[in-house]
Amino acid sequence: MANYTYLVNELIAATENDSTEFLNFIPNMTNRAEERLVKDLDDYGLVSYTSVAVSSGNNKITLPTGTRIVKNFNITSNGTKINLLMRTDEYINDYWPVSASTGEPLYYGRRNNSTVLIAPTAASTYAGEVVYVSRPTTLTSVSNTNYFSDYCYDLLFNACMIEASMFQKDYQTATLYQQQYSQLLELQRNQARRTRRDDMQAPASPAGADDNLVANSN
Repeated sequence: MANYTYLVNELIAATENDSTEFLNFIPNMTNRAEERLVKDLDDYGLVSYTSVAVSSGNNKITLPTGTRIVKNFNITSNGTKINLLMRTDEYINDYWPVSASTGEPLYYGRRNNSTVLIAPTAASTYAGEVVYVSRPTTLTSVSNTNYFSDYCYDLLFNACMIEASMFQKDYQTATLYQQQYSQLLELQRNQARRTRRDDMQAPASPAGADDNLVANSN
């Protein structure tokens, strides 16, 4: 199984560079590669679930640390899970301009990178859950594996080789690895699309609705 040590050894072998300067820069390469992967992938491997308290009288909820994208925000009311509908913060403020007024929450909207607004303001305390995309723990000599090393190592390696080639100012090689990365990215995205359906279902949109394409049509 690939891990950080395996990645380092492959980068040294592929670049034929074991200089101290190169080795010291590998953590930077890995960090940049993982940032690229988080932005490029729409994959369940990047999804986390965290319970949050939706307190009475409070219309601002703090998101889990590291949240990049909120996929879903739900609350539990009388034993029933209710998915709040996502709207813009402008919509929230227009729909519920007096935050001191309370009711059962129906909507949420991003306020900034760390908080969301809900409307109506909660009249009582609810158990909430945030489903969100975040970056896995970065690969290091201590954290030797993560989602990228376990499930898309080929993509991670090529992303690192782009950074390694740029570091060495070998722009022609960087272009070749970028092409390889792009091909593998499409395959990884196809795998992610396949996880949103089984063989008895029609394709599903990442947004949650049925796909508007008709299966087996031209």
